[in-house]
Amino acid sequence: MELNIKAAVEAILFASGASVERERIARSLEITPEKVDEAVLALLDEYSSAERGITIIRLDDSYQMTSRKEYAEQIRTVMDSRRNTPLSQAALEVLAVVAYNQPVTKAFVEQVRGVDCSGVIGSLTTKGLIEEKGRLELPGRPLIYGTTENFLRCFNVSSLDELPALPEEEEAQSSEADEADQAEDLAQNNEEITEAPKTELSDE
Repeated sequence: MELNIKAAVEAILFASGASVERERIARSLEITPEKVDEAVLALLDEYSSAERGITIIRLDDSYQMTSRKEYAEQIRTVMDSRRNTPLSQAALEVLAVVAYNQPVTKAFVEQVRGVDCSGVIGSLTTKGLIEEKGRLELPGRPLIYGTTENFLRCFNVSSLDELPALPEEEEAQSSEADEADQAEDLAQNNEEITEAPKTELSDE
């Protein structure tokens, strides 16, 4: 019997309960990662057209089956889940420093914020939003931190590339755009001056 790729991908994601790398799915089904992507897109179309309560999200190079966020409140009620404590302003600031500069050391985060961040980093690690990524080959071999797959899931992005640009980057992009417009205007003016018809001088 010929294998139904779409159904097989659905079964793998359902049974896993967690994210699964597309490469692993491809190897298990002996297909290319691109075929996995096609199967997921087909499933998403079906879920959307049938207004299903489940969906599939992409987390970097992995896929995960999950409930639709529209039904989060009802799911909490049935499962009697406790709401997670909202992140404090300090936690959000530390998380932003790590997300946009990773991998980073605790010392780097503290240098940016100007205060001790040991407790906040510990809390974010416990929540699974950041994790240890290794150590620097420097005296003391300090730990370096980066964001996790759970971070992508919680902030509803597929990869770090989808994070909004920092204000400084937006200003730089805006400045570059303005400079480009100014350069274009100068070029046009130069062409107009160059191509302007010359007026012969009269002896009168």
